[in-house]
Amino acid sequence: MQDEICNALRDLEREHDCRILFAAESGSRAWGFASPDSDYDIRAIYVKPRNWYLSIENPKDTIEAMLPNDLDISAWELRKTLRQFAKGNLSLFEWFGSPIIYESDARFMAEMVSLIPDFFNPVKAVHHYLAIHDNAISDMDDQGRIGIKKLFYALRGFLAAAWSADRESMPPTEFDRMLLAESFPKEILELVETLKSQKKNAVEKQRINMPAKLSEYFQNQRDFLEVRAKSLEKRSCNPDKLDRVLRHYILGEC
Repeated sequence: MQDEICNALRDLEREHDCRILFAAESGSRAWGFASPDSDYDIRAIYVKPRNWYLSIENPKDTIEAMLPNDLDISAWELRKTLRQFAKGNLSLFEWFGSPIIYESDARFMAEMVSLIPDFFNPVKAVHHYLAIHDNAISDMDDQGRIGIKKLFYALRGFLAAAWSADRESMPPTEFDRMLLAESFPKEILELVETLKSQKKNAVEKQRINMPAKLSEYFQNQRDFLEVRAKSLEKRSCNPDKLDRVLRHYILGEC
């Protein structure tokens, strides 16, 4: 599949006259809890030839491609990417933490990863990940059943919010790296391990009973995280560093 994805990226470069600087897996495969029928969610960043940037028009700055074998490719142009980076876009930050990298300009990757701490906003992160948690939990029906995929979205949102509140740093993209024994009760960690085994063999739409212990834990801890967020320091950073990245890849400046 790696070769097929890389070939698809080369085809997109030719079709759209661009150079891909970075491409990685996102979503459940990057998080580490894919189902047997999970799609491949590929997220990429590309740069166009110099003349593309010398126009009064606002040309399209994204590429979307749904390809055979469940390949879902979404790519952002470099300037759009850097604007989102400056806003502290957490999904974008997660791309750079993906354990599955398909394409990477070494300098670009290293520079962007090094800049994440400067633009990461822990207050925004706690609220963002709690919103993901809440949206996923809303899938639970009156009988207390929830889609197993949604349950893991809720779990990951909660773990990422807790990480952001406790460490004031970007949470790991990989789910397992947030499961720290010093941060969560042993019984919750054991329950999550059981659910992971169940998820591995479940199709995306399978529904299960929401574990009572986990539901109670969420309810008890969620409000605490919101209160904790109020004590965190909001951050902002001068975008000059990102301007230099843009100039390097468009103008060849060091």
